[in-house]
This record gives sequence, structure tokens and C-alpha cells, in this order.
Amino acid sequence: MRLACLPLLLTLAAPAFAAPAPFFIWQSKLDGGLTCAQTRPGDGWLRLGGPFRDAGCRVPY
Repeated sequence: MRLACLPLLLTLAAPAFAAPAPFFIWQSKLDGGLTCAQTRPGDGWLRLGGPFRDAGCRVPY
């Protein structure tokens, strides 16, 4: 019985080790504006810098 519960317990414990996604600085192709986001804001954006730990793109990994 214990051996049968082990995969279930390991599956439930896995999210406890997950880390947040990093943030990147993105630059607009249209006007050169900058934003900080975890994912690309759209097709008109280029990744300029990163990764960063915070939403202000100030603390590097």
C-alpha cells in the first residue's frame, strides 16, 4: 500500500520546487519603448535584456 502511494505523493510534492519565471526587458519595434515582462508582449517586441528576478527588471539572476 505504501509503495502504491509513493508516486502520488511525489507528484503532489513537485510543484513545491517550482521557481517563478524570469523577467526580461522588451523593446518596441514601433517606437523604441521599453517594458519589463515575463513573456513577449506581442510580435512587435524584441527582447533587449535579462533575465531578472523582479517585475521592475532591476535584480539580475
